Amino acid sequence: MKTPLSSILLVFGASFVGSIGAVFLKSGAERLHFEVRSLVTNWRLLMGIVTFVLSSLLYLKGIKKGELTVLYPMVSLGYVWTLFWSRLFFKEPLTSGKFAGLGFIVLGIVLLALGNR
Repeated sequence: MKTPLSSILLVFGASFVGSIGAVFLKSGAERLHFEVRSLVTNWRLLMGIVTFVLSSLLYLKGIKKGELTVLYPMVSLGYVWTLFWSRLFFKEPLTSGKFAGLGFIVLGIVLLALGNR
């Protein structure tokens, strides 16, 4: 079975949306007081949960018609997006070690995608 481009794009989108969800969860966690009221009124936390659910739905739709061995590693692209969101929203440092790790992630995804041929 060859993985269709539509499945690749859906999983790619799922990784992007999931990384945004991580930003909302971190932002919400910074304001969390571990009481029921805080869970309901913390819109950032709720947005994080909603975006992760959306990401999961995109992922499910994407893997339905494609090869899991090609698509599942693409989820790790979320780490690539998260690195940049973390810098943008939380002023976390970008280090050479982080970029090297991202390089290995992208290289692995490319090598697995070549196995789709």
